[in-house]
Amino acid sequence: MRVLLVYPLFPKSFWSFEKTLELVGFKAQLPPLGMVTVAAILPQSWEFKLVDRNVRDITEAEWEWAEVVILSAMIVQKNDFLLQIQEAKKRGKLVAVGGPYPTALPEEAKVSGADFLILDEGEITLPMFVEAIERGDRKGLLRSNGEKPAVTDTPIPRFDLLEMNRYAEMSVQFSRGCPFQCEFCDIIVLYGRKPRTKTPAQILAELQYLYDLGWRRSIFMVDDNFIGNKRNVKVMLQELKPWMKERNFPFSFATEASIDLAQDPEMMQMMVECNFGSVFLGIETPDTDSLALTKKFQNNRDPLSESVINIARAGIRVMAGFIIGFDGEKKGAGDRIVQFVELTAVPTALFSMLQALPDTGLWHRLNKEGRMITQNSNGHQTTLMNFMPTRPLEDIATEYVHAFWTLYDPLVFLNRTYRHFLILGESQYKRIKREKTDQKRKTDWTAIKALLILCWRQGFVRKTRFQFWINLFDLMKRYPNVVTSYLSVCAQGEHFLEYRSIVRDQIEAQLADYLANPPVLQPKVQSVEKTLDLQEVK
Repeated sequence: MRVLLVYPLFPKSFWSFEKTLELVGFKAQLPPLGMVTVAAILPQSWEFKLVDRNVRDITEAEWEWAEVVILSAMIVQKNDFLLQIQEAKKRGKLVAVGGPYPTALPEEAKVSGADFLILDEGEITLPMFVEAIERGDRKGLLRSNGEKPAVTDTPIPRFDLLEMNRYAEMSVQFSRGCPFQCEFCDIIVLYGRKPRTKTPAQILAELQYLYDLGWRRSIFMVDDNFIGNKRNVKVMLQELKPWMKERNFPFSFATEASIDLAQDPEMMQMMVECNFGSVFLGIETPDTDSLALTKKFQNNRDPLSESVINIARAGIRVMAGFIIGFDGEKKGAGDRIVQFVELTAVPTALFSMLQALPDTGLWHRLNKEGRMITQNSNGHQTTLMNFMPTRPLEDIATEYVHAFWTLYDPLVFLNRTYRHFLILGESQYKRIKREKTDQKRKTDWTAIKALLILCWRQGFVRKTRFQFWINLFDLMKRYPNVVTSYLSVCAQGEHFLEYRSIVRDQIEAQLADYLANPPVLQPKVQSVEKTLDLQEVK
């Protein structure tokens, strides 16, 4: 069986970093880990080709070669996902789809022409797909019916299918699921509240495979809450540390975690010793009432600002997510988020308007209350809320645009980044020092070119011109070990400078349309999933 794996385009977003990636010659930030895992689960006697459309287009020769086309997507990739289904069907291909978006909204994939809907987690439903193909079936709906697989059986992803030199980072997964119950989050809907982890041996085998393929840069552990099962994480980190040391620390790591990481100094030290350099925290809002209402209770246990600063003082760079538009939110929420970000000096602050994702607790509550404007959501930072909030939407949108514009003012972002790296430089835990080797390293002319462009734009052209050099020379004098990382985060400003204009223009245009044509609230529906005219294969 010849299988063409297709990963759809991402629109420009907070995390797409196009302008930053252009500086260093990469096409995409992260590879499609789910797709290479699918390839590993399917029979290895099958032939595979993978095309990530964020890296390049599909050739006609690849379309012609394929017997089956398999696609996966998140909701934000919706448009290109549906388009590629149609392109495959035009060529008479058998099309199978899976991933978070089809699992949440299977009817949309079915209407676009998908033959097989391989929903839920692939360790269970992909073998069903193989059996269906071997029987000669030409369509089917494959579901796990609530069963969650043990990820200890998940094979090593087929990283060899990737065009690895096109990506800024690689990715691996240690766990699935999160123990918390945040009302707006779809992770617990998709993967459950009991974190399931791989064994240390599995993770080391995956890292060894990447090492053998020649990878020597950053790896993102894509767990939605890396510390969901703290005991198992610590066991894994204990085995990861000597593995990294034996190979002279070939990778740096980043991940996502809950804010209670700040209350576990042992965990933070272990992460630093394994060369974890950054962590993304879901802070959402500094408003305690909003956190309680949306059931993000873990963020109210300790002062948020102290927790963020404690993580940075441990030597881990903090990235954080914020949301505006929670029920009961008081006026000025956008300004309060800006003040919090400035207080804690978090350089990279993802900021979004709240959307009700399909099948989440928030979606069900708002649907019951008859407050949904549309049942769909694209999870994008340039989209208005898809439900009627408890305060005027125009106030929320105006605060959102103003806050986003303020957060990513070039000088504001530069100085916030500088203050954060001062904290990192003073870290109580020593950063990893690689041993010197006799091997001669090749001159990285791409990196040198990127540095020169960055220095020209931020050190001469823009209003940052004086402060850029003051901050840089001060860090070089006081904490030279953080300068390289500092400059890489400064380079993110190239993306945010453009993206804040995109956010402003698109939100303001949507708001004008909203005010001119007030939406009609959607009727209540009983389930996010409509009846599908497909045979369910059990």
